[in-house]
Amino acid sequence: MAGTGGGAPSIYPTVLYADARAAIRQLTEGLGFSELSVYESEDGSVLHAELLQGNGAVMVGSKGTGGVFDTAMRDAGAAGVYVVVDDVDAHHRRAVDHGVEILMPPTDQDYGSRDYMARDAEGNIWSFGTYTPAIAG
Repeated sequence: MAGTGGGAPSIYPTVLYADARAAIRQLTEGLGFSELSVYESEDGSVLHAELLQGNGAVMVGSKGTGGVFDTAMRDAGAAGVYVVVDDVDAHHRRAVDHGVEILMPPTDQDYGSRDYMARDAEGNIWSFGTYTPAIAG
């Protein structure tokens, strides 16, 4: 991620999918994440996966596993996640090349960021931009 220090992040967005394998494919191929780990059950559902982007990560899993988090998320809405990237236009081109639905093309914002917005195959909203909030440590 642009403009952030080293070390492990302290916040990990977690998103559940009906087809977590397809989501992992879209997030890695179309949106530039790297697969760190994927743990599957005997039936092939994704119990837990970690995908990296810069020094941040998102956790991904399958809906319908019956676990505590799955049950808590059953009636939750789609997630919205913001990810800092160095080159918004190149990142956007990659997403377009992989057929990702674009909701907003790369746009310069009044607060100094350049970002774009996409929707994944299951309705979650992903924003990618150059804005890095200053967080006092």
